[in-house]
Amino acid sequence: MGRPRTNDDTVKDRLVESATEMFATRPRESITIRALAAAAGTATAAVYSLFDGKDGLIAEVRNRAVAGLFRELSVVAASDDPLADLYALAVAYRRWGREHRHLYTVLFGGVQSFDPSGEVGAADPVRPLIEAIDRALSVSALSGDATSIALSLWVTLHGLVTLELAGALDAATAETTFRSTVPAVLRGWAA
Repeated sequence: MGRPRTNDDTVKDRLVESATEMFATRPRESITIRALAAAAGTATAAVYSLFDGKDGLIAEVRNRAVAGLFRELSVVAASDDPLADLYALAVAYRRWGREHRHLYTVLFGGVQSFDPSGEVGAADPVRPLIEAIDRALSVSALSGDATSIALSLWVTLHGLVTLELAGALDAATAETTFRSTVPAVLRGWAA
């Protein structure tokens, strides 16, 4: 059993939810601590006491986004077919982006910048992708540098999901594009 939820937990959750939506829809510099607190129905002191200020709240929003995407990708089971696994990871990535549009926007286009060249940590959303790529390379299903393959697939997925979330692609076009583009990218790295 976990510890019982406190009023601080509730206020913290409300602040994170409000901040997520605000940072996904407005420029960072236009968002004040007062606006964040008001949107969450609390005092500005809560932002300082729970997060040590605006930067701490931004970090918590990003951490929750990273953790959520990692959880989504981590549940994709590895099979004997690493290319099928890569496609399944792409499906999971797209699903998470569509179901968590504000977190996705914050993580990949809002207040936080994403450095795909950084070191892959234990709970990094890139880890399941790199592991599947490494398996594909080890059985000669793909050929090339794992990081380059990962970036190529991520750029493709990011572009598709971003256009889909922005409404630039209707549902049918997004689905057709996804089903054809992801396999095409993987074929481009075929051994």
